[in-house]
Amino acid sequence: MISAHCDLHLLGSSDSPASAFWDYRPSCKVFFASDPIKIVRAQRQYMFDENGEQYLDCINNVAHVGHCHPEVVKAALKQMELLNTNSRFLHDNIVEYAKRLSATLPEKLSVCYFTNSGSEANDLALRLAQQFTGHQDVITLDHAYHGHLSSLIEISPYKFLKGKDVKKEFVHVAPTPDTYRGKYREDHEDPARAYADEVKKIIEDAQSSGRMIAAFIAESMQSCGGQIIPPAGYFQKVAEYIHGAGGVFIADEVQVGFGRVGKHFWSFQMHGEDFAPDIVTMGKSMGNGHPVACVVTTKEIAEAFSSSGMEYFNTYAGNPVSCAVGLAVLDVIENEDLQENATRVGNFLTELLKKQKAKHTLIGDIRGIGLFIGIDLVKDHQKRTPATAEAQHIIYKMKEKRVLLSADGPHRNVLKIKPPMCFTEEDAKFMVHQLDGILTVLEEATGTKTESVTSENTPCETKMLKEAHVELLRDSTTNSKENPSRKRNGMYTDTHSLLSKRLKT
Repeated sequence: MISAHCDLHLLGSSDSPASAFWDYRPSCKVFFASDPIKIVRAQRQYMFDENGEQYLDCINNVAHVGHCHPEVVKAALKQMELLNTNSRFLHDNIVEYAKRLSATLPEKLSVCYFTNSGSEANDLALRLAQQFTGHQDVITLDHAYHGHLSSLIEISPYKFLKGKDVKKEFVHVAPTPDTYRGKYREDHEDPARAYADEVKKIIEDAQSSGRMIAAFIAESMQSCGGQIIPPAGYFQKVAEYIHGAGGVFIADEVQVGFGRVGKHFWSFQMHGEDFAPDIVTMGKSMGNGHPVACVVTTKEIAEAFSSSGMEYFNTYAGNPVSCAVGLAVLDVIENEDLQENATRVGNFLTELLKKQKAKHTLIGDIRGIGLFIGIDLVKDHQKRTPATAEAQHIIYKMKEKRVLLSADGPHRNVLKIKPPMCFTEEDAKFMVHQLDGILTVLEEATGTKTESVTSENTPCETKMLKEAHVELLRDSTTNSKENPSRKRNGMYTDTHSLLSKRLKT
């Protein structure tokens, strides 16, 4: 047995790793846990396994401009051959990178703190907010995820509601501004105000108990929460209430920044020029796979932080190589017009998916902007009952068709589409074609009729139909050697189930 620090154990022949049996311990999650794939190389929007099979990557918002982009690789190599050191020394790269980043943001956001990860960035953002305001309390959104550090698990209901941790007294959870499945839906006369007023009430309740708000933090578009797009006007009203309480607004752009929405470089900019956060955090796509992240804030907040005598230093953050990589990513976004591509391909894909929604009863909602799209799967359109098992079945079947998707949201029923920004219309057609076939078979297997005429089944489709039917219904036909609690609907679904066995990206 070989074990690694992530508690990953390999059982089987050491000279045949491809055929070995992997036992994934709770602390090491992977995509497609019951049938994982070993990826050995990638290029642009494609990944390749050890057998040379090509997969269309619809998951990776980390490889933002495309896996192993030659310009990014070249920039990293060139700087690595010359110098890499910490930011205690002067270097042009960090200055140039800070200038380039701040130029994309509202004028008041002009001070950059470099970090290595989105988690470090969000942790520092909290420190800045608490030092500036002199308050401790934080308002977060339900189902939010902001990172893996202890300070961030405390403000991430996506995590702390699943484990033994309980909500800390200084943390306040506001309803997710979800107009499809949330408290105030698309038929509400003003859902933005209604959701913002929930934040206002939290502030008032906290203050009546003698507590003061330091910050409101939210992803500009909630990813782990199920690809949620806040209604127009929501952030403006929340910012008004937060500022009135003496707090600051933190926009988490770690998963959704750098042009992913297409029309804007930052997702918070969808809310209009009259809205600007006080602190913006970024990471993941920033380095196209290289660990680099950043916090950008105002001079006023930065000066309050430095006046405390608590300096911020991070050995690797802002090093010349990381900054060279970051600069190269910005160049590629601009030179390849990837924002326009996100708009054009995103609109094209959304229209294709809307046609699928009209055809398949399993699709309850299509939502998204640019190359950030969610497919909300339901068992019942009226009740909007989450189709959780079906979502897990679909991502496995899509993998068999060489398309990599993931499912998330509070009920794990939302298919997440957030591919590299070089995703094309042909890729969109291929993905939707495969999804259409799988949905057709699945709906027929479960007795759910599609809303339009479906084609005659081919012999291959008939075989798939039977397999899907068996997979979805074999609750009690597990192998005697397996833990019976680990199988349901043909997928691992115990405490460390398929529903949670995937990596954060």
